[in-house]
Amino acid sequence: MIFSLFRKDAATEPVYSAYNSIVAQSRQPKFYAEWNVPDSVTGRFDMISLHMALVFRRLRTGPKSAKDFSQAVFDLFFKDMDRSLREMGAGDLGVPKKIQKMGNLFFGLLAAINEAMDRNDDDALAGVLSRNIFDGKDSPDVRALVAYVKALDDKLAGQSLDDLTAGRIDFEGVL
Repeated sequence: MIFSLFRKDAATEPVYSAYNSIVAQSRQPKFYAEWNVPDSVTGRFDMISLHMALVFRRLRTGPKSAKDFSQAVFDLFFKDMDRSLREMGAGDLGVPKKIQKMGNLFFGLLAAINEAMDRNDDDALAGVLSRNIFDGKDSPDVRALVAYVKALDDKLAGQSLDDLTAGRIDFEGVL
């Protein structure tokens, strides 16, 4: 998968570990089979983005090293997206524009989630998830994802920054 993107060493191992944990959690079958997240390239991108946004939300309160770690995970994410687009046949000229659009989507999602969650506004969070993951449709699936996002945010808040930046992200027991 992502292992050929850049050489792993002691400094990058936690970045790989964090990213792999985020990707593994975003691929949980429950999202797609029970909560009707679209099982498509876009749906999978959206779920990776959602989980990254929640991890970044936790890291934003940390020192510069936590922000540097976030940046390294972000860079790996978009190297992986670049590789995926090329494997799907996107032309060399089109990939940078698609990556830029994906980056804009990710940062928009991150900002909207932070705003809704900072206000503790479940309806605003449902709107964000509906627009970004369910093509604007509201449903019980959106509300289930809202509950999951809040539970995961609480779980991440209880994890130490040292563990997170060492690549030890615990998603267990939230789904």
